[in-house]
Amino acid sequence: MDETALGIAAALLLPFLGTSLGASFSLTMKRQMSPGVQKALLGFAAGVMIAASVWSLIVPAIESAEAQGMVGWLPAAVGFLLGVSMLLTFDHILPHMHLDEETEGPASNLKKPTMLIFAVTLHNLPEGMAVGAVLAGWLAGDAGMSLAGVMALAAGIAIQNVPEGAIVAAPLVSAGLSKGRAFAYGVGSGAVEPLGALIMLAIAGILQPFLPFILAFAAGAMIYVVVEELIPETQMGSHTNIGTIGVALGFVLMMVLDVALG
Repeated sequence: MDETALGIAAALLLPFLGTSLGASFSLTMKRQMSPGVQKALLGFAAGVMIAASVWSLIVPAIESAEAQGMVGWLPAAVGFLLGVSMLLTFDHILPHMHLDEETEGPASNLKKPTMLIFAVTLHNLPEGMAVGAVLAGWLAGDAGMSLAGVMALAAGIAIQNVPEGAIVAAPLVSAGLSKGRAFAYGVGSGAVEPLGALIMLAIAGILQPFLPFILAFAAGAMIYVVVEELIPETQMGSHTNIGTIGVALGFVLMMVLDVALG
């Protein structure tokens, strides 16, 4: 397999496979995941996404802008805020339910499992977009991007998708779905990640000079998910320091992957 095919395959498949592996735990799960374990895993996912947003997206966005003769921070700032705005809009127009069973979006008659799946899908989209944006930069020959960087980001997101997929499967089973259906819905929610990657790849291919904006846009979308969903869910109830430790470990892992391999 040549480098281009390897990079595309990694970007499209690794995060999706991580989610699918995590969702498979629903097939053997005998009881609901303990709150402490859930907090640790959600924190870990948040830490990975924060580090990926900085080292894999924001820093390359600034470097790419400067290489094009732009003021480095400007497209990074604009793109970041646009990414946050997109997820904020989706958050308001799509009915969905968080793991704490808080519903958001317009009033709906959708069942609890469906609203949980909408929330997870909304969460997974920015991760696919992030990998797609980095892949697009590497394919375009951007000096700040490499195949190793694509692989590091895809691997980091895949790693954090495993516990995330397991966390999602548990409430689906608790909401009344069979283990087989919970697994199928978990896998289906992960399918939005390769879709997000393909969308960003297509946009970046058409709008190559806007790559710095696109990279920062993906970072903004990911940080929105972290601040709106992951961090608050780690800080509810008791033993919140477990979630904080998870954030630290996830952040360090993704930072090491990106700096050592990128």
